[in-house]
Parts: sequence; structure tokens; C-alpha cells
Amino acid sequence: MQEQLPKGRLLKHEKLAKYTSWRVGGPADQLYIPHNLPDLIDFIKALPESEPVFWMGLGSNLLVRDGGIRGTVINTKGRLKQMSLTDNGLVYVEAGVPCAHVARFCGERGLTGAEFLAGIPGTMGGALKMNAGAFDGETWAIVNGVDMLDASGKVTHKKPQDFTVSYRSVKGLNNEWFLSCLLTLQPGDTASSQQKIKGLLEKRGATQPTNQPSCGSVFKNPEGDYAARLIEQTGLKGYAIGGACVSEKHANFIVNTGNATAAEIEALIYYVQDKVKQQQGVVLQTEVCMVGVAI
Repeated sequence: MQEQLPKGRLLKHEKLAKYTSWRVGGPADQLYIPHNLPDLIDFIKALPESEPVFWMGLGSNLLVRDGGIRGTVINTKGRLKQMSLTDNGLVYVEAGVPCAHVARFCGERGLTGAEFLAGIPGTMGGALKMNAGAFDGETWAIVNGVDMLDASGKVTHKKPQDFTVSYRSVKGLNNEWFLSCLLTLQPGDTASSQQKIKGLLEKRGATQPTNQPSCGSVFKNPEGDYAARLIEQTGLKGYAIGGACVSEKHANFIVNTGNATAAEIEALIYYVQDKVKQQQGVVLQTEVCMVGVAI
């Protein structure tokens, strides 16, 4: 059932599987697709402050359980997509812009330092929330400031020092969400930047199962080691539970071979953790965000 609002779209009991990169997930009580940033702020202002709100971008790094999500889900895919150069040379990016678009935008303008974003299969909002990284680069290393939206609809500007940022972790969020950010980049050469992005994407295609539904990396790399190496060493490449399978191409990816449920994926995550702990003595921490209600 779809209810038309003046600008955005509000969908009731909408299944989230088609919005997640794993292609699994039960229904949201309601899903809001904003028209633009002012429309989203108005929508949040109109919600009761007690209403649970969950944000989704490209649906990567996310496992939505089969029972779905209670409350309101905001979907920014194809929305909140403004990107521009500011007068003082910073790059303004709204939360819904795919990271790969940011890398390309900066490269085309002769700005260097954002190339690694080409390897992150999510939006800028998700990258800010978890300090996403790829190819030895991390999101918050280039962040100058962020605009935040709280549950009352109030927008505030914050600096990196207002948060505790570490590997795949950002702490200091207080029931608020990232709307946009300003990035500080260095002047460079467009051709070399574009060549670097091309090389990173070729490496990603060669080493990751980009042609199958996955969430990206499932586990954080332990200090001084790689989750993929530990999983492979444990002999788990190709191990499957139902339609969920540890990728033969990259052991830190779990792929949906066509008919997986969220429960099967979650069971496989715990199985991998258990076996790696038994055989390697290392407790792998999940990078993927697991949300919603199990059936």
C-alpha cells in the first residue's frame, strides 16, 4: 500500500529485501523515500520523537532480519544526492551519494585523497556512520565537518573532534543522523587520480564477488591480520548454510546464492566466528550491522 505525501513517498509494510545488497530482509512498518533534504527534515519533524527511525542507503553492510524493522525506515538511495565544490575548496556531499560517485567527482576535479571511496559499496551516510574504508583509506581521514539531524528535526554542524573515531567505528552519535559532510582533499592530477580509481576497481573486481549479492566485508580485520586469511585458513571457503555461502573468491564475503534467508546468513556468520575461534584462537568482530526482528 502506498500513501502519497506532498513530496516524498511513504510505503507501508514494505519488504526490505529489494533495498538491501544481500537481497534479504522482512518488511518495515513504514519506509520513507524523501524527495530531497528539506523534505526529509520536514518529515522527521512531523514524526513523534519516540518513533524508532532507521536509515538505509544502498543497503550494503547491512543484514535486515526476516521479521523486518519496527518503526520508520528512511531510504536515501537516489535521494540526498547533492554534491558540489564550496567557495573555500571543500567538497560538499549529501548522505545519499554513493561513495564511488564521490571518488569520481573528486578525481574529475583534480582533487586527490578520495580515490579509496571507489572501493566502498555504500553511500556517504553509511561511510560516515562506520568510518568505512578500503585500499588503506578511511572516511574520517578526509572529513572536515558534518551536518547532523536529530529526532526533533534540528540540524547542527559538528567537527570530527566531536566524535570518537576509530577503525570501523564512530562513537558520539546521540539519536542523530548524518545529513551531509564537507571533505578536505588535496590538489592533484585528474589523469593520475582517475587511473588510480580504475586500478582500485579492477583490483576489487578481481578479488571480490562483485557479481553476487553480498553486504561487502562481513568481519573487521583483527589488528595485524586479515579476517579473510583466518577464515580461509580454517577451511571455510565455500561452506554454506542453505542459500548463504562463504565466497570462494574472498573468504570475508558471504554471498546469497539465490534463495538465502537472513536467518541462514546470520547462522553462517556465527558458524564462521565459532570455527575461527576454535581453530585460530581469534574472535572475529562483525563489521556488518544486523538489525530487525528474527522470525
